[in-house]
Amino acid sequence: MDGMTVGELKANFSEVLEQVQQGAEIKVLYGRAKKPVARLVPMEENMPARRLGILDGKASFSMSEDFKFNSEEAFLGL
Repeated sequence: MDGMTVGELKANFSEVLEQVQQGAEIKVLYGRAKKPVARLVPMEENMPARRLGILDGKASFSMSEDFKFNSEEAFLGL
């Protein structure tokens, strides 16, 4: 499920939260134009491990627990 209107979200909130806990990302659509206004995403600790695509099983990536950066913009070089 890619997105749902506010009414659909309200009517199925518990089920939507179950999907989000399983790793789904849900867009919240608003108004007659059904414009995306928000996203429901899992908390980081609930997200499944990310795969490395074609390098899956051939390479690995990890960061130490004490790794810190000032901001996402600084980390990404924006």
